[in-house]
Amino acid sequence: MLVLTCSTKLQTLEHMLQKNFPESLKVYGAVLNINRGNPFRKEVVVDSWPEFKVVLTRRQRKAESDSLDYFTNAYAVFYKDLQEYQALLENPETINWEQVFQIQGLQDGLYKVSKAVAGSKLVDVKQSSFQMVIYPDPSTLPEVKLPLVPAPSLASLDVSHASLLNETWSRGGSKQCQKYLADLICCFPNACILDRRGCPISWGLTDQFATMIHGYTLPEHRRKGYNRLIATVLAKKLHSWGFPAQGNVLEDNIPSVTLLKSMNAQFLPCKFTRLIHTPFCFLTTSLL
Repeated sequence: MLVLTCSTKLQTLEHMLQKNFPESLKVYGAVLNINRGNPFRKEVVVDSWPEFKVVLTRRQRKAESDSLDYFTNAYAVFYKDLQEYQALLENPETINWEQVFQIQGLQDGLYKVSKAVAGSKLVDVKQSSFQMVIYPDPSTLPEVKLPLVPAPSLASLDVSHASLLNETWSRGGSKQCQKYLADLICCFPNACILDRRGCPISWGLTDQFATMIHGYTLPEHRRKGYNRLIATVLAKKLHSWGFPAQGNVLEDNIPSVTLLKSMNAQFLPCKFTRLIHTPFCFLTTSLL
């Protein structure tokens, strides 16, 4: 196991990961953020260099972390050899199995390996799967304008908005989530629409993997094109920074799927997998 700290090697890794799209997209987004200031204090682990078979991004070991915060304790994985990935996962220096954490990736074998290793670690694994999408080049995105009446304004989120985002996110409701959302607001591109009182009524964020997340409009303000506008603004921001505009959606979320299709988003053949790992000692109703 090697931790890549050399900036030249990390830049080289960017180009190597591009050759393995779309399966490497999650790791690629994390590496892009590492190479552009590393606001989330991430690092890259490989089984070998330069001919790697597994690459994994994780929180720096020296960075402070809450053992219940699976939002921040997050890993992204891309592998070329499933057995090598399992060997890396079994290495006690790779993963902190005493925390609640998540692993993200776009390959089918992730869940199989986690289940195989987690049993001996006394850790529970919960899987969620989503349809992965890529937004097209900004020049092909339709122009979207705010309605004249009422007169909302396009802006960026503030950390004071984190509590509202925590209340409305399907994964929210905990203090760990609220802190995570506040950190995302500070570190990565976002966009929101404010009403005349300066309160957010629609918004979208990007995360530590350069993925567009938590696109949401308050129920009383829906059917006005706000989600489309936010998605378009964020996609253009990401493209301007050299990032792929990627996102994910549940297949049964018909309104979001319809919106994405109308924006000519590309639905990828590989599924996005998120695995939440919870040590048995932390298993509570609030975490399951």
